[in-house]
Amino acid sequence: MKAYHDLVSRVLENGTLKPNRTGTDAISSFSENYSIDLSKGFPLLTTKKMAFRSVLLELLWYLRGENHIRWLRDEKDCHIWDAWADEKGHVGPIYPVLWRKFPYTSYEELEFEGVGASVKTDFRTMKEFDQIRNVIDQIKKNPYSRRLVVSAWHPGLIDQMALPPCHLMFIFNVSGGKLNCHLTQRSGDIALGIPFNLACYAALTMIIAKQTGLEPGIFSHTIVDAHIYVNHVDGLKEQLSREEFPLPELHFPDKDIDDLKFEDFELKNYKYHPAIRFEVAV
Repeated sequence: MKAYHDLVSRVLENGTLKPNRTGTDAISSFSENYSIDLSKGFPLLTTKKMAFRSVLLELLWYLRGENHIRWLRDEKDCHIWDAWADEKGHVGPIYPVLWRKFPYTSYEELEFEGVGASVKTDFRTMKEFDQIRNVIDQIKKNPYSRRLVVSAWHPGLIDQMALPPCHLMFIFNVSGGKLNCHLTQRSGDIALGIPFNLACYAALTMIIAKQTGLEPGIFSHTIVDAHIYVNHVDGLKEQLSREEFPLPELHFPDKDIDDLKFEDFELKNYKYHPAIRFEVAV
């Protein structure tokens, strides 16, 4: 996938060495962007073997709206979020909660009769908002809306999160019968995280396109702090030296987003080079 490999090359060549919270220095570049045409195939890297099962399970977990990893860890034996969960599996109000149950306060003005006069006062109630269901409904009703936004950033809840959202906002856009998606990411680990994010949001875009009667279009990705940890450099250089294979295909039925199961998805014609081990910087 040329767009990803070009990203790796740019950061290696032009990035700046910086310290960070993990204790492992990283080569960092500000505001990197790339785009992928989803009509050309499913963007799963072929220059190393990708754990597609984990990518898909993570996406399905996001769509469950839970604040814990028990479904991932205990039911599906997927441990990609274990390092950030507490002993009971809780991770706080991160992606699943904010995508499907975004908490907000509704302000309503109430009027009641006081002693000799009517009185108005503000009344606040806590509610939850399903951002994913909302964008699906809005695409069906008003496909050319410029407000098809999903946000995973909630400043008031940052202290309750196991990990503040890295991929914090995505926006859908319909053009020429195709559904496009732009993802904004505040911080991106190019060796490990970005390939997962790319495949995850590509799959999500394809799912929502099918549910709204559209074809998948362009996935565009902006990474504010795009970085390569110094202990990942050799592995990425090895990856850049490998020949790319044609992209695979992702097939799944036209089912409601809440009815989709892991078994509904089929990855076809995935040819890849051997996996490359990269240590996770926690």
